[in-house]
Amino acid sequence: MQDNAQTIQGELETALLPLGDGNRVKIIGAGRTDTGVHAFGQVAHFELDTRLSLKEIRNAINARTKTDIEVNKVEIVDDKFHARFSAKERYYIYQVYTGKSLLYQNQSWHIPSLDVEKLNTTAAIILGEHDFLSISKYNPELDHTMCTVYDSKWTLSDDMITFHVKANRFLHHMVRYLVGTMIAINQEKYTNEEFLHILNNPQRNVRIFKAPPNGLILKQVSYE
Repeated sequence: MQDNAQTIQGELETALLPLGDGNRVKIIGAGRTDTGVHAFGQVAHFELDTRLSLKEIRNAINARTKTDIEVNKVEIVDDKFHARFSAKERYYIYQVYTGKSLLYQNQSWHIPSLDVEKLNTTAAIILGEHDFLSISKYNPELDHTMCTVYDSKWTLSDDMITFHVKANRFLHHMVRYLVGTMIAINQEKYTNEEFLHILNNPQRNVRIFKAPPNGLILKQVSYE
């Protein structure tokens, strides 16, 4: 929620007001998405006392939200489920478009050319458990900045180059810093050795490269 801006949470909670008899129904999401970032598979939970069916709840929310927000599915979960803390794996993609179509401006970073093989050499560096303090926005409230990366690779399909990354958790701006740094290495503005150094020597507020938000998409959140 933001006091002075529209947000996904705010729009959903506004849509739920009539179902809660005018009382706030608090939405808790699996994670934050910055302004300009997209999601195919965001998950959120809320508590609601209603006689409506799951289909009716979904339809009621979608009827009251803007066209760029859509609830795909509603399920009943037990009291122990938490959209954020019950998640076991998160999967993001980042799209880089090397063509000239204007249609992809809202959902990709436009770069004329990249070496996918070189990108994958850098992507392999982050596999496994690492401290990503240097590659995230510093947050003093976090207990630790360790993350376990299960998959990290770039793929090419026509003119779209896509970064796929799965981990148990992601820190604020972490994927955008990773993509920005990998692109900088590809463009010879940075080196793999420098990247390894900041990864193996975690420190606050390191000045590194950050990709724009529009290419980032939360693809899926996985649970047991």
